Amino acid sequence: MVTKRRLSTEDWEAEVGRQIRRARLAADIDQRSLASAANISVGALQHLEHGDGATLRTLIRAVRALGLEDWLAGLSPAPEVSPLALLRARDGEREPRRASPRRSGAEAKRPEETKQRQAPRSSPREEA
Repeated sequence: MVTKRRLSTEDWEAEVGRQIRRARLAADIDQRSLASAANISVGALQHLEHGDGATLRTLIRAVRALGLEDWLAGLSPAPEVSPLALLRARDGEREPRRASPRRSGAEAKRPEETKQRQAPRSSPREEA
């Protein structure tokens, strides 16, 4: 049985940095040119390539400057068909239009509004 080892955050940063460096070298671009094209500092690019805690903005700018937007899109591809939509279609249900059902009447009012609008009740003893 093959078990996958979960990578730490630091391991992922180093792996992403290696991928950016490989892509840059494959495109025969030096760090200064890529940093300029990505509108980031050379130091920020070096941090990214070494896995030293670069920002997401730096990563996106470098990837775009390398022309690798498809790499970004591949991080989390949008599902073509929703599994829930398939189940609803099979069961003859309609797709919901809201995340939660609408509340009606008194349920729709916020609790503090309901309390403010209610008149204080008097007990039979107070009326005497």
